[in-house]
Amino acid sequence: MKANENDHHKYSEAIDKIQEGNNAMIELFNELEDDDPLIRFGDDVMENIEKAKKKFGDDVVDEKINTVVREMLSWLDLNDVE
Repeated sequence: MKANENDHHKYSEAIDKIQEGNNAMIELFNELEDDDPLIRFGDDVMENIEKAKKKFGDDVVDEKINTVVREMLSWLDLNDVE
């Protein structure tokens, strides 16, 4: 393929932008952290949560679970933990 100086410049810029995008993706990949769940629910609990969310909606179920967990945590002495 024949190219003039302007074509060389355009291709060079395009390659530079592709390389910048690749470098950005590599940086994002390197910064990824494992997403470990805070609470590991049993399979049966997860199934029931999914069913409840289908029946009552995400917000209702999330609030109910938060209420129960909040109450359970209030029983623990956590004042000495930062």
